Amino acid sequence: MANNNITDTHPDFLSPLATTILRARPDAYQQLVFRGPTPPEATQLLGGVKPEHLLQVPVQAREEAAAMLGGLWLRHDALHECHELVQDLIGPTGAFWHAIMHRREGDFSNAKYWYARCADHRAMRLISAMSLDVVGRDTTDATLLHAVSGEYTPEAFVDIVQEVHKTPEDPRYAAAVRLQQIEWEALFHHCAYEAAGAAGGLI
Repeated sequence: MANNNITDTHPDFLSPLATTILRARPDAYQQLVFRGPTPPEATQLLGGVKPEHLLQVPVQAREEAAAMLGGLWLRHDALHECHELVQDLIGPTGAFWHAIMHRREGDFSNAKYWYARCADHRAMRLISAMSLDVVGRDTTDATLLHAVSGEYTPEAFVDIVQEVHKTPEDPRYAAAVRLQQIEWEALFHHCAYEAAGAAGGLI
């Protein structure tokens, strides 16, 4: 993931293990659609990790901590392991991770189904606030700007990914990858603060 993260995804209540996982493999999460087996490096980083290992404070919201772990597997291109965790989560956070996972595997209609189930998620506001400025630096494409103008429109983003994921040379591809990263950062940030019961998050 790019180093110019826009959210504080490394709050001080994260464990050293979580910070190590976040900083590992900077080449991960750079493909809009990922097909293939779980990268061995992901298994090495995350195999055996439990949600409570990710925080230095007692877990206050178990499902949010499990969602953090699912998000980390997804961050390292391990879609199967992410799905195994998030499919059992009830509520909009699980639906949000579920939607991203299906988009990244290229199951675009299913991604839209799950996005509809998390349309009011609080992380959407942070994505909306940050994405237009950041993505706007990389593109003037009307369809991509439509996805981030005003309220973040994940269904429109799904359509863009479906259009460009096979053509990395498309000028929209790099901007779409950055939006994908912003989305991940915002949702992980939300889960971390909720799991820790911490006040003062940006969402």
